[in-house]
Amino acid sequence: MSGAEAGQYVTFGLGDEVFAAPVGLVREILTYQEPSRIPNGPAYLLGLTDVRGRGVPTADLRIRLGMAPVEPTLNTRILVLDVPLEDRTLSLGLVADRVFEVTPFTLEQIEAAPDIGVKWRSEYISGVVRRPEGFVVLIDLPRLMSTTDAVSLAALADVDRAA
Repeated sequence: MSGAEAGQYVTFGLGDEVFAAPVGLVREILTYQEPSRIPNGPAYLLGLTDVRGRGVPTADLRIRLGMAPVEPTLNTRILVLDVPLEDRTLSLGLVADRVFEVTPFTLEQIEAAPDIGVKWRSEYISGVVRRPEGFVVLIDLPRLMSTTDAVSLAALADVDRAA
């Protein structure tokens, strides 16, 4: 049994791979803009992106998943997400190579995350959906942003708010 739930998902691409996040977590999708750099952050943290007057920590999902970084293109987008954590909701920007669509997935379509044979650690995957053109990987955003990372990113957002 997978950890993913049936519902609407936003699908997005990183290289040749297709991922999806629950639409309920996606606040908005922005055209890529270079984030303001922050010194001494984790390698995947690009910096802060101004989202309606608030600094939102922005991460390169490629780097977080162990993929090689690429230069932004005209199709590059920032998904602004509200990720629920144990004690708070973390606003976070994730850079994706491109965004495809909002699509529904039923429980019957969602398969459990495989334990082997994928490029990413399976604990970051809540399930997969098989399509004729390949698999869509349902990403588990709260797990992807581990407690330590989430605390660091939340602290960055708090510092920006206080400034």
